[in-house]
Amino acid sequence: MCSWITMGSGRHYRSGICCWIIFPFSLLLFLGNQTLAELRYSIPEEMKEGTVVGNVAKDLGLDKTSLIDRRFRVVSGSKDAFFEVNPDTGALRVRKKIDREELCRGNGLCSIELKILVEDPLEMHHVVVEINDINDHSPTFSEKEQQFEIAEHTSLGTRFELHSARDPDAGKNSIRTYTLTSNDHFEIEITQTDDDDKIPFLVLKNALDREQKTNHSLFLTAVDGGKPQRSGTLNISISVVDINDNRPLFSQDIYQVEIYENLPVGNTVAKVNAVDPDEGTNGEVEYSLSRTLARNIYEIFELDNLTGEIKLKGIVDYEQSDIFKLDIQASDKGTPPLTSRCKVIVKIKDVNDNPPEIEVTSLSNTVAEDSKPGTVISLISVTDKDYSVNGKTILRITEGVPFELKPSYKENIYSVVSKNILDREEVSNYEIIITATDCGEPALSTVKTLSVRISDVNDNRPHFSQNPLEYYLIENNVAGALIFSISASDNDIDDNRVVGYHITRDKDITSFLNINSDNGDILALKSFDFETLKTFQFQVVATDSGTPSLSSNVTVHVFILDQNDNAPVILYPLSSNGSAEGVEEIPRNVNAGHLVTKVRAYDADIGYNGWLLFSLQEVTDHSLFGLDRYTGQIRTLRSFTETDEAEHKLVILVKDNGNVSLSATATVIVKVVEPKEAFAASDVKSATNDEQDNNVTFYLMITLGSVSTLFLISIIVLIAMQCSKSTEYTSKYLQETNYDGTLCHSIQYRSGEKRYMLVGPRMSVGSTIVPGSHANTLMLPDRRTPGEPKGPSGDWRYSASLRAGGVMQSSVHMEESSVMQGAQGVLVQNWPTASSAADAEGGEVSPPMGAGVDSNSWHFRYGPGGPGAPPQHLKPGDVPPEAFIIPGSPAIISIRQNQGGEDDKSDFITFGKKEEAKKKKKKKKEKKDKKDKGKDDGDE
Repeated sequence: MCSWITMGSGRHYRSGICCWIIFPFSLLLFLGNQTLAELRYSIPEEMKEGTVVGNVAKDLGLDKTSLIDRRFRVVSGSKDAFFEVNPDTGALRVRKKIDREELCRGNGLCSIELKILVEDPLEMHHVVVEINDINDHSPTFSEKEQQFEIAEHTSLGTRFELHSARDPDAGKNSIRTYTLTSNDHFEIEITQTDDDDKIPFLVLKNALDREQKTNHSLFLTAVDGGKPQRSGTLNISISVVDINDNRPLFSQDIYQVEIYENLPVGNTVAKVNAVDPDEGTNGEVEYSLSRTLARNIYEIFELDNLTGEIKLKGIVDYEQSDIFKLDIQASDKGTPPLTSRCKVIVKIKDVNDNPPEIEVTSLSNTVAEDSKPGTVISLISVTDKDYSVNGKTILRITEGVPFELKPSYKENIYSVVSKNILDREEVSNYEIIITATDCGEPALSTVKTLSVRISDVNDNRPHFSQNPLEYYLIENNVAGALIFSISASDNDIDDNRVVGYHITRDKDITSFLNINSDNGDILALKSFDFETLKTFQFQVVATDSGTPSLSSNVTVHVFILDQNDNAPVILYPLSSNGSAEGVEEIPRNVNAGHLVTKVRAYDADIGYNGWLLFSLQEVTDHSLFGLDRYTGQIRTLRSFTETDEAEHKLVILVKDNGNVSLSATATVIVKVVEPKEAFAASDVKSATNDEQDNNVTFYLMITLGSVSTLFLISIIVLIAMQCSKSTEYTSKYLQETNYDGTLCHSIQYRSGEKRYMLVGPRMSVGSTIVPGSHANTLMLPDRRTPGEPKGPSGDWRYSASLRAGGVMQSSVHMEESSVMQGAQGVLVQNWPTASSAADAEGGEVSPPMGAGVDSNSWHFRYGPGGPGAPPQHLKPGDVPPEAFIIPGSPAIISIRQNQGGEDDKSDFITFGKKEEAKKKKKKKKEKKDKKDKGKDDGDE
């Protein structure tokens, strides 16, 4: 869409008023989300500094309030910038005076292209300011006076070329006409060339008469077309001489040559030739350059006045000027001399002698590593002063960098954008090398390096070298001192890598540990004692200072190492006041090797620190007593003699094996008495011990009776509770009299097709025997809470009374559950286990041989399985791998079943010896046989 805006202002020039009009031309191109625009303004030259050209921000539709924030500015590769923008108002104004004739030589269009840049988002707009000419120069002649020698017989109408005036102004302000002062012999004639140059000629209109007037003085005035008009004057001096009737003639009026701009200085460009048919001096020709040429032509070319050769005097640059026009004059040596003119046109051919130029109009030196692909890093423009193919450029970017070049809507303008995700931890700085190469032969190139720094983003968590961490700490550390330090590293930089530490909220840990949040130093708030605490663990959280912060934790295991800080403690001998002293009496007639006493001691430390050694520190007679170094036993080394003393003092030193060993001493007084005195003393001690034992036995009996009473009450209450729950059963209690006293009682009851039997004083009422096709199952409910299984400890055993067939003691608790497994893969059910079970993984117990149950097909398993546990199906003879048999068990389990699958009423479970069970079976069978025999006799 095009829009024209007319803006005006006035300026005084001498007697006239010069009005100028500005025409801004806006072209908006919408490419994606970025709006690009091109404005065109027109102003006259020589404007005052600070004059407003136009409001660029308004014409581009930019918000004036955001111009400063968006860094609204003019970017230009020129060192002398003619324009600037006001970031407050958005107005484009003149920065320095512009001389159009100096800026743009010639009559062509003169314009300045500006680049207006705004950021956030990044936009670049092009502004073209056209510089209009004003009439600020007067026409001038290269010389103030021009002299002619004209023969008196010169034909009428002969033309003499006059010096052309030069006016740097262009267009209508350039030279419009020439005027000549009024006279009788000459008139002015103006010839216009193809280049619109006006050449004045002096034309003879009336014959000259040297005898009448030998010299004529005229004034030539050059007038431009400006308002007001400006003019320049040339003084013409004419001398009338005798005739030289032939003038030199050039072989051609116009010479055209082409040369390359890199032609070395001194080479011949062209050669002109003029011939004069006159003889003598009138026929000798001399060549000269016209004095009306531009000044730079005299600096570049030189002419041999005798041969007519034109040579290079200076360097020719196609980029400055691609064509030169030389006016050559040939003059003979006659009196007066005759002249003629020709034109030499020298065209310059371009050579690829200018490398491309890369201009960075905008560069973001720092880019965040979380920038999305396509982020604009820089705007670049490329120019080449050469023309045609030599001016075409190809832009490349180095490989291996996450950036690429994207062309703009305008030729030779590119943007550098990111093409991949950036990671500062991998590469923190990039050197982007951009190469611009033209298409000339040979090709020239330019390299531009852009340094881009990747700014950090908090995208890395702190990490520990290992997880978990283990530290070893010697006990008795100093409270408040540093015990160890924890460190985590973060791959980020600056604040994002500053790591703070804290211990997870645990009152137990924070009560004796403190951590320095800055460096991870961990301080102990108390001194640790290996004998009290051997190991502990806690978690440390490392958090960085980024936004948002990231954290990670590590588990720290601390092991307390033992230190020899506990001295041995004497357990025996020990006196009533607590001192390690004791008195031992031995008969005099004991033999060598007699055990006098044993010193007992312990050390709370472990390892070598707790390994005790005994030694005799002081003894009255070394030949009488010896001390075992490791056990502390004191024995006689020989028999006593009559000469040996009756009392001996032994000081025993007990020390550990720590690096700095600690020790304790015990004193033993050994009194040697006669045998009768020893026996008497022994009787007194025995009586005292018996009295103490009787008291202890009395107390034990009271305690045992109380516990038994409470236990029986508990069983009765438990049975009552179980019976009250089983309301759906119709019970029938039967007394079983066929027991030998091993079990206190047995209760059987029936419900439907099931019969139940409770055996022993400590069996639960819920125990059941369920009939099956080939096996019976005894079910005893587990009274333990879920998740708390018990297993047998290594030292459990039956009491002596149970081994003798007596009542089952507290070594076996019938309340705890075990499992009995059928012979042919039937359900696995509960069975009583040992009370001393403590292992949560459980185990299995097989019934002893001769118990009435095949040991290969029945097992008792204790552990977490209960009545609600899922059934396990095992094939006959299969035994779980974890099963084991508890040796020495006197339990005899006999479960019989009729062939028809009905339970025998004589099913029973006993606890006693295998031999007693066999005798009962045998007696019962004999009684049955006698009874059957008696019935048979009665029938007979």
